[in-house]
Amino acid sequence: MLRVSDNCRFLVHSDGSPFFFLADTGWTLLHRLDRDETVHYLDDRAAKGFTVIQVMGISEFDGLSVPNGLGALPYHGANPARPNEDYSRHVDWVVEQAAARGLHLALLPTWGDKVGPRLWGTEPQVFTPENADSYGAFLGARYKEAPIIWVIGGDRNPIEPIHYATWRALAAGLRRGGAEQPMTFHPQHHVSSADFFHDDRWLAFNMIQSGHSARDLPNHAAIERDYARVPTKPCMDGEACYEDHAINWDAANGYIDDHDVRKTAYWALFAGAHGHTYGANGIFQFWKGEGEGDRFGVRRPWDEALDLPGAAQMGLIRRLIESRPMLTRVPDQGLLASDAGKSGEHLRATREADGAYAFVYSPTGRPFAVELGKLSGETVGASWYDPRTGEVHLAGTRPAADTEIFAPPTSGPKDDWILVLDDADRRFSPPGSPAT
Repeated sequence: MLRVSDNCRFLVHSDGSPFFFLADTGWTLLHRLDRDETVHYLDDRAAKGFTVIQVMGISEFDGLSVPNGLGALPYHGANPARPNEDYSRHVDWVVEQAAARGLHLALLPTWGDKVGPRLWGTEPQVFTPENADSYGAFLGARYKEAPIIWVIGGDRNPIEPIHYATWRALAAGLRRGGAEQPMTFHPQHHVSSADFFHDDRWLAFNMIQSGHSARDLPNHAAIERDYARVPTKPCMDGEACYEDHAINWDAANGYIDDHDVRKTAYWALFAGAHGHTYGANGIFQFWKGEGEGDRFGVRRPWDEALDLPGAAQMGLIRRLIESRPMLTRVPDQGLLASDAGKSGEHLRATREADGAYAFVYSPTGRPFAVELGKLSGETVGASWYDPRTGEVHLAGTRPAADTEIFAPPTSGPKDDWILVLDDADRRFSPPGSPAT
């Protein structure tokens, strides 16, 4: 089972070993896919290095009225007090299949449109504080031993006391049922769970949704704010821009690409996030092709979207992060002796707390200066990590006391690079070596 690390910055396994939260948004997995399709999806995501799948317990799109891939609705009569055992057994099976592949489910008991009043959606708003508590207890008892991370909320911010009361009742019910796994809250874009529930004891870590409205949304600034909050809690971007999603939901604006999703991931992680969530337009809704409507400019069926380049590149992020000590990594823009830049050229830096290593992300290959005195030892070894391919380019050694200008191997609008700096005496493996 997972828990928050002793320094309150990361998630770890029960024995204290690090857990890197690298999620895919398989939001409608429980609703849209049959069992063969589910196995295909989970196999692919595990092979690409994901550790978490974010899923809706009750889908936003017709989750109460249209049966899932096995023909079952979640409740009898759309009543949370009357769960459908056929649906619940399918959830059991998906949890087991994910666990067999080393995957955790970040499970939202319901999407936020099912909580009322005055929150938008097309389906009945069926949850109240009373039935949310009892439904939480039902889920908590059923999945208290499962590899699950609980996600309260679902793209709807609480605006009235009854919303707060319902979400808190759901969290309390999960605990009452015996669920001790970490919990967070999934908000709408441009805000954080901390804006609503930071002081609640059930909220183990904070989540933002930087969203899909534009390129170069500065999620690093939101992560910085959450990182600085007291009491200290881990933080992350739980819904960044989706690959192959129409920008601001309009195809005339163009589409998010793999460079965009890499950039938001490295910005957030190097600003202090404990993990990150990827998404792809065809996958989150498990779109199966023509005749199913056009949501958010979708243009690739889910099984084709599995192989969008950004998904495999998320695995390369995991390899880089896990190649160095994770639990003592801190954000540090003070490493940069030159201007960090704005918008799409923004540079982001992080290091090990005692200076054993540092990473600097340049989204366009723009040269930059680094204060090497921030690293330990007398000599610093430098290398460039290619976030598109995982290739490593050695860049020699430097005296640790110097301020040095580093120029990435290539530069251009989509030529991003990570500078890896190591105390030469620590003898780290090459950056991006396979995780062990």
